[in-house]
Amino acid sequence: MNTVLITGCSSGYGLETARHFHAQGWNVVATMRTPREDVLPRSDRMRVIALDVTKPESIAAALEASGPIDVLVNNAGIGLMGTFEATPMTTVREVFETNTFGVMAMTQAVLPQLRARRSGVVVNVTSSATLAPMPLVAVYTASKMAIEGFTASLAFELEAFGVRVKLVEPGYGPTTRFTSNGGPRMEGLIPDAYAPLAQRIFASFGQPALVTSESDVAEGVWRAANDASGQLRFPAGPDAVALAGAR
Repeated sequence: MNTVLITGCSSGYGLETARHFHAQGWNVVATMRTPREDVLPRSDRMRVIALDVTKPESIAAALEASGPIDVLVNNAGIGLMGTFEATPMTTVREVFETNTFGVMAMTQAVLPQLRARRSGVVVNVTSSATLAPMPLVAVYTASKMAIEGFTASLAFELEAFGVRVKLVEPGYGPTTRFTSNGGPRMEGLIPDAYAPLAQRIFASFGQPALVTSESDVAEGVWRAANDASGQLRFPAGPDAVALAGAR
């Protein structure tokens, strides 16, 4: 029976991915900064563990508690929307600490056991913002684009050891807590000069042609984790699939 460790499981894509793998019969280690067991099925195949991917001691403790794993899903991330001009560099660094360096730190901590066993999969969840330029998300996109390049290179590095590395690229998920989770971080990031542009962008978000659901992403992660074809990128959600097809 395989074991998957998923970061960022308190809500949204991570929560649904944990439920999906559990429903498929896997052992699931669902990690959260603040553990909440009430949001996941009670089962001897489901464990909820505290993890902050920006803290090395938290990563070490979580991996010790989880034991051997077969698949790592780097899903934890924080959102940011606003103009780059108005974004403090402290906020830029905060986004990169979780979205970029947190993914790298988790991956580096897990690789020794996967390489030693010569098997396993790392799935990095990025964003459809990497598939086409989008306004007001320059910092967020940069943090995810870094992981796209990191993942593509790492896949070559680990191929000889039988360890697979994959990307899942979710589309726009209006039912997730992306905006509410980043609320305080986004305050004051739309100066008056940018207001007309921002109003047009926010209006378009209110009437999207295609959107991504949590189950779309959970299924995309599941496919990536079980794929043996060598495919690197897995767009998740109809809008992400359309953007990927237009590239």
